[in-house]
Amino acid sequence: MSIRFVLAVFVMLSQQGGAPRCAAFNPRMLFLVKPDPIVLQDHGGALLTGNLTVNLLFYGRFSPSQRAILADFVCSLSSPPPRHHPTTTAPSVASWWRTTSLYRGGGARLALGRVTTLDDEHMSLGHGGPLSMSNVTALARAAGHHRGAITAVLTAADVAVAPLFCVSRCGVHGRDLGGAHGKSRYTYVWVGNPAQQCPGQCAWPFHQPLYGPQTPPLVPPNGDVGVDGMVISLAALLAGTATNPYGDGYYQGDAGGLEAATACAGIFGSGAYPGYPGKLLTDRVTGASYNAVGVNGRKYLLPALWDPTTSHCKTLV
Repeated sequence: MSIRFVLAVFVMLSQQGGAPRCAAFNPRMLFLVKPDPIVLQDHGGALLTGNLTVNLLFYGRFSPSQRAILADFVCSLSSPPPRHHPTTTAPSVASWWRTTSLYRGGGARLALGRVTTLDDEHMSLGHGGPLSMSNVTALARAAGHHRGAITAVLTAADVAVAPLFCVSRCGVHGRDLGGAHGKSRYTYVWVGNPAQQCPGQCAWPFHQPLYGPQTPPLVPPNGDVGVDGMVISLAALLAGTATNPYGDGYYQGDAGGLEAATACAGIFGSGAYPGYPGKLLTDRVTGASYNAVGVNGRKYLLPALWDPTTSHCKTLV
């Protein structure tokens, strides 16, 4: 009898800001259970389609290189690397994102939108303490320009987000329904940098796991355990947002349960099994592991996505 790791998904019910529910993402909170077959049901709700932008709001101390890693990832979602680039034989980030186009409606084409940085002088919401989820929602709302956009709130390694950052989630995607008629509804994403607070939970496979088989960690493709871990969470949450933006799209279980990426938790390459992320590509110079290349030749490790045409988790390598 085979045993697989299955993601423990936590659904958060918010009472504030018109955001009734969020789908949480913690790809490293894994448990040994016998899973039911993975079939994401289409509940018939609206999906995100057409040309959209992803607005990035950096909250806390991010270095220029860290901001570039995350911004380049978003730019790569619909922009494959140049043909003449030496790494173009590897799968592109854009080819990974194209799996979402297999869902009803044909998917969304994402481009980088506004980039905002809130430094120490402007970090007033936390009042010296951890941010609450209502603070995160307020940050997303304050970023503005929501029509045709997803706002991603990215918190730095020294910013605590309560409750339960690391305990039950590495990030969430949510929505504001914009009143009774939903005319101004928008979606948002929050991802925290786990480097200081919980790398064993939210930066695997680039850090020794807190639970499960204790396999050696991989070398992160951009040399930053926390930010490369953030890319995995951001990628998964953007896929979940596109295919289940308002809680009535594609998911399994309760509303906001397993989604496009969380249905494939812990799988990054072919042949994955508990404690082993699967077959990956290796940078000959740095020894880093990756499975996709984006703009400027930057390398990333991205999670498998559930393919609605095959009902299986689709990997790039």
